[in-house]
Amino acid sequence: MVILIDTNVALDFLTMRQPYYREASDIIRICADEKVQGYIAFHSLPNIFYILRKNYSETDRRKMLKKLCFVLRVTGASHEKVCDAIGYTKFSDFEDCLQYECAKEISADYIITRNVQDFRYSEVKAITPKELLDMEEVR
Repeated sequence: MVILIDTNVALDFLTMRQPYYREASDIIRICADEKVQGYIAFHSLPNIFYILRKNYSETDRRKMLKKLCFVLRVTGASHEKVCDAIGYTKFSDFEDCLQYECAKEISADYIITRNVQDFRYSEVKAITPKELLDMEEVR
């Protein structure tokens, strides 16, 4: 199984954000254990680095990203796919369009996110961390 982890789930894990940390941590663990192939979108990394700037030093943020990249593979989208994403007017958030394109690039089975509704027009099914963890094949 191949999954793309949305930025919010990665942030839940890195910041130990409650009440979401446990499920996010379990998602990262099943990726580390290679029960699933976990990916993160290239553009999520600078977003995470920027979001964490108020509470973490540059050194700590770099360590956090390294930790993520140790477990998750990084994927991106081609020039053409980014241009396609710019035109997706059904998505309310451009960043979600890019997540969707990255998920398609790796033939992901699922996008793992807490904001499933943001991906209602996605051809790649978006599910919550809990929904993935409840699946028999990842236990």
